[in-house]
Amino acid sequence: MGGNQSIPKITAQDRAILDLKLQRDKLKQYQKKIQTVLDREHEIAKAQLAAGRKDRAIVALRRRKYQESLLQKTDTQLETLEQLVSTIEFSLVEVSVLHGLKQGNEVLKEIHKQMNVESVEKLMEETAEAQAYQREIDEMLTTTLTLDEEESVQLELRALQAEQEPETAPVKLPTVPTSEPIVTEPDEHIAIPEQQRAKVALEA
Repeated sequence: MGGNQSIPKITAQDRAILDLKLQRDKLKQYQKKIQTVLDREHEIAKAQLAAGRKDRAIVALRRRKYQESLLQKTDTQLETLEQLVSTIEFSLVEVSVLHGLKQGNEVLKEIHKQMNVESVEKLMEETAEAQAYQREIDEMLTTTLTLDEEESVQLELRALQAEQEPETAPVKLPTVPTSEPIVTEPDEHIAIPEQQRAKVALEA
């Protein structure tokens, strides 16, 4: 099963980046070593000066100064290595992006080949022909129907429209009163028309 797995290919660029990073790590280890020497020379100078050996203290300080100059050189070299690694890695990213753009352009070219002017014109003609054919069918159906058939079609259309329309709300009628109506006696002082007075006199 393990033999079927694809092993990533190590390129020359990968090896170069790996070598640069190894050199960078070695420089960092060397810097730590120099820093240890600097600290030791500083302690030696203090001890010699305390013991009254000024000349030996000066020698220790000179050795320390020399180690400091080495440390500065390693700082410069380390900075150069780190910049070089960053530049190479960024260049590889740019190459990958350019490769992707190249593949994208090739795909676009293939699409443009399939969508040339002749293909578009042919598609438009076929669409126009299909629309014309549909119009002919509509006209033929319209002219071949009799008046009764056309009337039946219109009735069916109105029935479908009635089904789609919302039902009208029922009319709410007023409630019927359950109590007896109150009859009031006519007021004697209310003026009665002359014809009604004559009718009342005859009935009496």
